[in-house]
Amino acid sequence: MMNKEAKIYVAGHKGLVGSALVRALQTQGYHNLLLRTHAEMDLTDQQAVQHFFAVEQPDYVFLAAAKVGGIEANRMYPAQFIYNNLIIQTNVIHESWRQKVKKLLFLGSSCIYPRDCLQPIKEEYLLTGTLESTNEAYALAKIAGIKMCEAYNRQYGTNYMCVMPTNLYGPGDNYDLQTSHVLPALIRKFHEALPDQPVVVWGTGMPRREFLHSDDMAAACVFLMEQCDKPQMVNIGTGEDLTIRDLAYLIQSVVGHTGEIIWDAAKPDGTPRKLLDVSRLHALGWQHKIKLPEGIAKVYEQLIQSDRFD
Repeated sequence: MMNKEAKIYVAGHKGLVGSALVRALQTQGYHNLLLRTHAEMDLTDQQAVQHFFAVEQPDYVFLAAAKVGGIEANRMYPAQFIYNNLIIQTNVIHESWRQKVKKLLFLGSSCIYPRDCLQPIKEEYLLTGTLESTNEAYALAKIAGIKMCEAYNRQYGTNYMCVMPTNLYGPGDNYDLQTSHVLPALIRKFHEALPDQPVVVWGTGMPRREFLHSDDMAAACVFLMEQCDKPQMVNIGTGEDLTIRDLAYLIQSVVGHTGEIIWDAAKPDGTPRKLLDVSRLHALGWQHKIKLPEGIAKVYEQLIQSDRFD
């Protein structure tokens, strides 16, 4: 168990993942949190990261900082995705070792697995096939982070755990139609359309995806940081998926849109299916609580109340 007074650094606390981690930690009585915005500390600046770790001496680190985006962003900016993610995680992992952090939890992504992977995807399927080309740069950076954690564990005896969340959604998500993932993009499209106006959705709608609310993801991460002392890689998800077509109709219903959905099959679908095998997580004693219809309705209500899609 982590001491309630332990110094806990949440890297990337303003993002979808990081903000959920902060909420989960505070709810469970952890208030000695080390938080820095990008303006306060640029994680790509090695000297700044060195100074922060030397001065603050965190006991635990949640490494949630990353450059993320949807298919279009990954296709347009692969150099930025691989460079920024490699240098951020390298700086944080290395300084965690130098300053003797007790435990680090590195957040990867389900896109690290091969494009045509056996389903559901087990942790041991990593590096058994070709990656999806549309997000290869991001995936390779995350794989490097996993292997860096494994290398430090092996050589230095550190306790660095890697978790692979499935597709996430929740408060603080990105709703920019050029850079967002499919679920928030669909929410915004249906919200901004007139009630009976046709809405165009990329692809055929046939790929299957799994979605997890960010609050569930954060609860799982805190649970693993508290309860699991074995350095290992663990998938975090629901173990359930649905087609993008079914997701679109679900979101359409939540938003109250009644128009036609037009599928633009000329646009890429991405990976045919990504369903995580979460048996390892279940065996450790954790399962998700927020069902997808409930979670989407909750997120949309929060957006309406705040009137913010930026």
